[in-house]
Amino acid sequence: MTLNILFAAASERWDDYEQPLRRALSDAGLGDAILSTQLPAAEVDYIVYAPNSDLRDFTPYTRTKAVLNLWAGVEDIVTNPTLTQPLARMVDDGLTRGMVEWVTGHTLRHHLNTDLHVLHQDGIWRNDDVPPLACDRPVTILGLGALGSACAQALCTLGFPVTGWSRSQKSIEGITCLSGDAGLRTALSTAQIVILLLPRTPQTESILNAETLSLMAPGAMILNPGRGTLIDDAALLAALDTGHVAHATLDTFRTEPLPADHPYWAHPRVTVTPHIASTTRPASAARVIVENIRRGEAGEPFLHLVDRALGY
Repeated sequence: MTLNILFAAASERWDDYEQPLRRALSDAGLGDAILSTQLPAAEVDYIVYAPNSDLRDFTPYTRTKAVLNLWAGVEDIVTNPTLTQPLARMVDDGLTRGMVEWVTGHTLRHHLNTDLHVLHQDGIWRNDDVPPLACDRPVTILGLGALGSACAQALCTLGFPVTGWSRSQKSIEGITCLSGDAGLRTALSTAQIVILLLPRTPQTESILNAETLSLMAPGAMILNPGRGTLIDDAALLAALDTGHVAHATLDTFRTEPLPADHPYWAHPRVTVTPHIASTTRPASAARVIVENIRRGEAGEPFLHLVDRALGY
């Protein structure tokens, strides 16, 4: 029986992914598989999927063994009642490296107060603002999944004391791992830099709000490369206006692209980056997708399956 793989994502992504997927299939000994954007639903074995696809009803895909998401986030698809097939999220080394680089870069930028010198090239010799060493700058990461854990370990290697918080208790060498409501309060109150890498779920909605922001030390800084829904925007803007939060570097937002009239654009204590912290790279993502297809055909367990009850 022919192996049929449906590519279901925004049409412009087909040109990016077709050749990397074909190469990965060939390398895995699956070069005879049919890969297409158009296949009869009842004959599809695997769906390579992105939530911006037009595909919403999975009911006709009765032969499909797995839906393989191209994105790390699955919040836009995980609650679809027609999706009864196994769903795997994207856990990709390229995705992880990109996130580690963005988080490390902006953490160091805030730690060293680089903006002070970049934005003030005015002939004034400002040498009275010397940053502490990394060992004296505690960092908290909310979310200790694949991305959060990798970022925590990278920052720990640079000498930052890192506290991580997650819904369920984790154990990571060199990282202070906390969980639960009391753990969240401790994690926020001890941090000078807070990094958000939680998934979007009902439980993480506005996890940074007026109450939790007030727990942070005056002058703390926030990085959000996770999900825009993790922050109560009005509460953050209020905290920025008073200086309680010294700066927020934000990569994800409730509405994307961020509307041109949104207050974040003009706020002097906000840096907006356009959801570029970590992007799926076709070459490495294709290898992850095809490895799961290979496993499915070999009768091995799929990798990175989504827990529908948790939502990620």
